[in-house]
Amino acid sequence: MRGLRPESAPVPWAAVARAAVALAAPLAVGIAVGRPLYGALVSMGALSGVIGDTADAYRMRVFNIAVPQLFGALGVSLGTLVHGKGLLAVAVLTLIALASGMISSIGAVASVSGLLLLLNAVVGAGLPMPSPWWTAPLLLMLGGAVVLALTLLGWPLRGGVPERRAVAATYRAVADLLAAAGTPAYDELRPAVTRSLNTAYDLVLARRARDHGRNPTLVRQLAQLNAVIPIVEAAPAAHQRGRPLPAAVPAAVRELATAIETDGATATDATIGTDGFTTTDGATTADGATGTDATTATAPSGLPHPAGPAERAVDHALRHAATVVRSAEPDPYNVDDRLGRPAALGVRIRRTTRNVLLSGASWRYGLRLALCIGTAQSLVSLIAVPRSYWVALTVTFVLKPDFGSVFSRAVLRALGTAGGLAIAAVVLAEVPRGWWDVPVMVVLAALIPAFSAKGYAFQTAAITPVILLLSDWLNREGFGLVLPRLYDSLLGCAITLLAGYLLWPESWHTRIGDRLADTVADTARYVVRAFGPDAGHDRSARLRARRRLYRDLSTVRTEFQRALTEPPPTNTRAAAWWPLVVAVERIVDATTAARVRVDHGAAPPAPVEVSDIEGQLRELAAGLRTSHVLVEVRAELEGDDEGVLAPLRQEVRAARAIASPQP
Repeated sequence: MRGLRPESAPVPWAAVARAAVALAAPLAVGIAVGRPLYGALVSMGALSGVIGDTADAYRMRVFNIAVPQLFGALGVSLGTLVHGKGLLAVAVLTLIALASGMISSIGAVASVSGLLLLLNAVVGAGLPMPSPWWTAPLLLMLGGAVVLALTLLGWPLRGGVPERRAVAATYRAVADLLAAAGTPAYDELRPAVTRSLNTAYDLVLARRARDHGRNPTLVRQLAQLNAVIPIVEAAPAAHQRGRPLPAAVPAAVRELATAIETDGATATDATIGTDGFTTTDGATTADGATGTDATTATAPSGLPHPAGPAERAVDHALRHAATVVRSAEPDPYNVDDRLGRPAALGVRIRRTTRNVLLSGASWRYGLRLALCIGTAQSLVSLIAVPRSYWVALTVTFVLKPDFGSVFSRAVLRALGTAGGLAIAAVVLAEVPRGWWDVPVMVVLAALIPAFSAKGYAFQTAAITPVILLLSDWLNREGFGLVLPRLYDSLLGCAITLLAGYLLWPESWHTRIGDRLADTVADTARYVVRAFGPDAGHDRSARLRARRRLYRDLSTVRTEFQRALTEPPPTNTRAAAWWPLVVAVERIVDATTAARVRVDHGAAPPAPVEVSDIEGQLRELAAGLRTSHVLVEVRAELEGDDEGVLAPLRQEVRAARAIASPQP
């Protein structure tokens, strides 16, 4: 039921306009030149481009649109060659499904590529395509080229804007977190900071991996992102004070976000050190803060004088960020060396290929998808099902590993298809084929990006009438398409639930315990890294470990939220363990806060306290791996109640209480 509630997302007006033009214009041109079939195929290719255009940065959008189109062209070519070949078509589509599933495990672009490879193969095998065989793939790629051309129109004027906005959004998320410090709202806002950091780093580093030179703009964005990390680290320490920060602190961070978004930096003599922290003499301070002289000219106005270690941590981090945001161009070599050079293209290809071929997860998903497609094609080969390709299309859309729960998608797909068919029924019954289809296509195409932002069921409802209208230009059946499409969709959903869900225990016995246990074990290692013998020597390594841990926690959150949409027993187990996920996040925050306090003058903890907490977390991780229910952890934690690790021990005790079975 949650999936049927529309998300509160703004309407992407630029995407709405692109979709309307990209799908309606080819159809209009086809009708004008007497080749409506060709126009419909170009619009189908444009539909694939509209669905795949999900990135923010222009460089990534080129890959997200262009690369999948090549795979889609290959798919329709293979499907056309086996059209009407019976068992041969079943075998070929099954093998394509296996390859598609394995490709989809590589990443976002590969996932869309694998989707289009299989989708277009199914369409080519199920619908008659114009001769010669290369006509259909050429027209489909032309449709993708139309979307790509419309997308790139704004690049000369808006190049770099998405990355800059992502960095600014991260600063605003941190400002909201600081404003909530000392209040119950802090825990609710903390995951939003992680998501914002992940998005910003993904955008900037994706651009960096494709930029062979040392681009000053890119270096500046990396420095600004690195500069916000000390503020994020200081936030838990500020929260543990138990009272809100002065309003001037989050206001200063929002001021920096505005400066980043408008690219309004002012030059100073500061440079970026090797850890991304700013000083006047090129040396980095022990706590990552800026030197006094470097921050004088760029310090935010109205900041109160810091009183304790937590306030000093926030103040130093904020002044450092202000220096970086408003400084002259940073040293590109220091920033780039800190992050490490990207691997060569050939090395990345070999590594990716090896990982896919040797990954058990990619083989399992590929086999699941192949089984479902083979079952669907075999069934429609034995039973006379009109327009049978729709069954396999439904299977392909539903059984995607990165789209969420298979169970909920199958249900939402069926409901979304029913809603889309209601729209299509009106169009096919009342609108005569011809020029009237062009304005109708303008409206229907515009709904796709608008509805896609609202949820999967709404996206399905928007895409269904567009596909039906374009399909009608290929087979000319009009209103007769509606009910068969509904039956085919329900049949495809049933095949997915049976062959792609119930037959695979890993689907409905989600290994959420193992994923959470891995994160708890990583947290134990992070505690040792933060307070062990080498804690003061390699701050960069500790920072990277903390970023990886928060990213992993974000992934665990996503996995648990997906598990909550599964039927019992998975959803009930996930609901019972959800408080433990929040508790682990609080443990990481408490560890970071303790380290920040030590960096700013608090006494370091005794080694025995650190080892006790590490042992407690490792025991909890071991218990989570060996049990399908919540486990009891009996170890007691001793230490100074006034020491720096007292809040951390309190959070570990809370996690133990959550994990203990209730009487």
